[in-house]
Amino acid sequence: MKIALCHFRAGETDGVSLEMEKWKKVLEELGHRVYLLAGSLGEEEGIVIEELHYQHPVNNRFVANAYEQLTDYPDAEAFRDDVLAFAARIEEALCRIIDEYELDVIVPNNIWSLGWGLPAGLAFAEVVRKKNIACVAHNHDFHWERIKYSRPTNRYVSGWLTEYFPPKLANVKQVVINKIAQQELLRRTGQQSTVVPNVFDFSAPAWTIDDYNGDFRQVIGVKENDILLLQATRIAERKAIELAIDLAAEIGKPENLKRLKERPLYDGRIMGEDGEIVLVLAGLQEASPKYIEGLNQRAAAQNVKLLYVNEWIEATRVTKDGKKIYSLWDAYVHADFVTYPSVLEGWGNQFLEGLYAKKPMAVYEYPVFGTDIKPYGFHIVSLGNEHRVDAEGLVHIDGELMAKAGQEVIRYLLDGEFRSACMEHNFELGKEHLSYEALKKMLASLF
Repeated sequence: MKIALCHFRAGETDGVSLEMEKWKKVLEELGHRVYLLAGSLGEEEGIVIEELHYQHPVNNRFVANAYEQLTDYPDAEAFRDDVLAFAARIEEALCRIIDEYELDVIVPNNIWSLGWGLPAGLAFAEVVRKKNIACVAHNHDFHWERIKYSRPTNRYVSGWLTEYFPPKLANVKQVVINKIAQQELLRRTGQQSTVVPNVFDFSAPAWTIDDYNGDFRQVIGVKENDILLLQATRIAERKAIELAIDLAAEIGKPENLKRLKERPLYDGRIMGEDGEIVLVLAGLQEASPKYIEGLNQRAAAQNVKLLYVNEWIEATRVTKDGKKIYSLWDAYVHADFVTYPSVLEGWGNQFLEGLYAKKPMAVYEYPVFGTDIKPYGFHIVSLGNEHRVDAEGLVHIDGELMAKAGQEVIRYLLDGEFRSACMEHNFELGKEHLSYEALKKMLASLF
């Protein structure tokens, strides 16, 4: 079949673009001809409908007037007419593309779920009705999960969200990425859906220390005898990085540090007198200045060494202004332990990366982890599933639970045999349930 994977953008490092690439590869392995269709393509090849662009100025105006304040229009009717006119442009382009490329199936990614592109949602529904084309709606995030979309400024927006996000159409199959979304979609709209989790390529060559990344620790300022705790996520409030700071502080308590320095580490290294616990933050800063300051203060108060290293990290290895830049995978290779304390995730790509890298992880059991990931039986250091938020907006968990987690981390840092067995177990589980091979079986039943 000829299939178009559709989104506002493609070829970027956002989660939806990455999952589209995975679907494209697997669908092509199943024998289909697959196109990317988006408002922008990055470095990828595909089909462009400019009106779909994630930051199209006209759509940005619609978003502001739909969810913040109706300021650019004299009334709601004028706003409605403008949205419908823009939707007609998308509809015309999509109809032309379906005919030109003789498409059999279209796969809207978040176009019918998020509420960001109101004209796109209306246009795609109209095209599916008119063309009677088969459709698999891949819903990564729903508008009811975001505060941004919770206060429409007028009745037309409310009506569209109810009718089109997502629409009830006989030739549309709904796909969601977790069981919570599946249950909520059924409750809100009466629509059944298939859960297709995010996956990772477990058959790819293993990440290793090589000539390129061998100097990574030296470049970012971490000694070979330091213990490198890696926080690989973006820096955002919901990632609860303050819990990683608390864990680093727990491991660094004098009695714990003494244990780590008395024996060789899991790989034979000796910490020695000058060995330190270092928490390395590899992700892009997307949090408020207040949150960043809160992290810095929390680290300083507990004497935790914190390094922000995103200036050295990109999606792939490149050279910028004569400076060698590493990939995120290079950071994983040098990590002794991975922290993943997010309190909210739609799935958990960083968890998959940790499985593949065969690194032990401390995980806060956010809701989707509890419903979709925990039942597989991975070995993790648990940070529990309950937290409180203080007056500064920072997350805390029970002190006894943090102390217990610290002891478990120390075992992973000292006991190489135990560590290796647990990581092999995790890798094999991931390969069985969350790999491209697993995705292939799921997609074969949908297409």
